[in-house]
Amino acid sequence: MTEAQDVHNELDEPKLYRTLFLSDIHLGTRGCQAELLLDFLRHNESEELFLVGDIVDGWRLKQAWHWPQAHNDVVQKLLRKVRKGTRVVFVPGNHDEFAREFLGMEFGGVEVVDHVVHETADGRKFLVVHGDQFDIVVRNARWLAHLGDWAYDFAIWTNTWFNVARRKCGLPYWSFSKWAKLKVKNAVNFIGDFEVLLAGEARKRGVDGIVCGHIHHAAIREIDGVTYVNTGDFVESCTAIAEHFDGRLELLH
Repeated sequence: MTEAQDVHNELDEPKLYRTLFLSDIHLGTRGCQAELLLDFLRHNESEELFLVGDIVDGWRLKQAWHWPQAHNDVVQKLLRKVRKGTRVVFVPGNHDEFAREFLGMEFGGVEVVDHVVHETADGRKFLVVHGDQFDIVVRNARWLAHLGDWAYDFAIWTNTWFNVARRKCGLPYWSFSKWAKLKVKNAVNFIGDFEVLLAGEARKRGVDGIVCGHIHHAAIREIDGVTYVNTGDFVESCTAIAEHFDGRLELLH
């Protein structure tokens, strides 16, 4: 085998993790990065895979059906992982809340649960939950949540065409919604309040940390002795959380 072939084989070998966490994929929307997710799933394997909500966007599918082959390929890829021995656990979110009618059941070997406590290799316990249960807008003003969802979709649509022009100029991707989250005071305050609230829930339940999604803002940080972990999303950021075999958590971009 030549040196070039050896390097090529090493690049083809998937990375193996103890656990992977993904959320906010939003299959069924035009903003979903299904092709990039398929590439990620091909190159990253794990013993356990947690799907932390908003995997399928039932809200959007009710309004207009959009399900290209790549979205179907993602589902098939996840089911193949189950058949090959990966434990796959699905924790529904607000956009796929229809799945909450099937808690405790399995579909193609995928476990459907409201929440779960995951123990890392180094003995820490993490509550895994989507996080919409702690979002006062989703809980008490669903019409406002849907309005915010429409505004986010519009921002994604705007970003798509804006970044076509940027690519032609040799410039990297730029996200208006991500910029707004970090610059607009109310958005920054919401993210901070959400993180503190979920860390408090973990403390209340006597666990070491919490893994969630929902707000599309990836993070691993300590909050008053609790490890707050957010998987981000696979619409813009294309992020995931990986647990290594020593229990170390890493944010994958």
